[in-house]
Amino acid sequence: MLAALGVVGVAAQEAAPPGGSPEASTASMPGTMIGPLIEGVKQADRAQYLYERIERVENRKESGDKEPLSVKIYRVVPAGTGINKIPVGTDGKPADPVAYRVELGKLLKSLLWAAESGQPQREAYQKIQKKQKDRDELIDATRNGFLFTALGQETRDGRTLTKYRMEPNPGYKATSRATSIYSRVRGLVWVDDASHQLARVEGEVMEDISLGVFLAKIYKGSRFLQDRYEMAPGVWLPSFSQYDFDGRKLFTSFSVHEKTYYSNYQRVGPPSEAIPQIQAEISRIDADKTKTSIDP
Repeated sequence: MLAALGVVGVAAQEAAPPGGSPEASTASMPGTMIGPLIEGVKQADRAQYLYERIERVENRKESGDKEPLSVKIYRVVPAGTGINKIPVGTDGKPADPVAYRVELGKLLKSLLWAAESGQPQREAYQKIQKKQKDRDELIDATRNGFLFTALGQETRDGRTLTKYRMEPNPGYKATSRATSIYSRVRGLVWVDDASHQLARVEGEVMEDISLGVFLAKIYKGSRFLQDRYEMAPGVWLPSFSQYDFDGRKLFTSFSVHEKTYYSNYQRVGPPSEAIPQIQAEISRIDADKTKTSIDP
């Protein structure tokens, strides 16, 4: 559910990025921009399986709390059929070298397994492909599921962004349970003028969203925000996300107030490319340990 909301930008806090013109416009998003925008979001989705990064996850009791209840920092590494999260310190480096070496060993094992061509691997990749196909359909549906109206331009880090209001399209007929949520959310999107890539998205849930199969519900007023930057040539990836969701699952209420900061993106590629990189890292760690143990 969170993934579906994230795709459309069910989101937001307040205040847009500073700078730029506040003048409003009634122009719709040009068709020449919508296509590249949607393809860019799809590309970013797939890049999650090719780029490692550092994620700092902060959880709060309430969205307005200054201090988080918990902070967890991970080195997040794609492993072909999954994503490995290795705990690290506040500087992004191992807090416990011994435990870190163990986690690298687990990561290498996962990569070696994912690089094989047996039936279990084919089934695992088929599940990922099915998930990606479903997400692609969700992303494609935003083309007709929402109306985008230009509100003006703003500047961020020297780049010009056009700000759009995103509202449900009253003429849109949902094609699935997932796309039916589009009639219940609204928000704002910022598009980088030069690249036609999604730079920022905010939004909110206007009506409670029921998920009958899980006997769950996302309450009206839940919000989401995400900032994206060009982390590699032509690849725009998240730098910050915030979820403020309240709801119910079965007979238990839940509340999610989470901020995630993404940094240190590096391309590791598919398992065939990632394996030698992780092997080399493990070799360096083991060599340093051996050298330390024999030094007087």
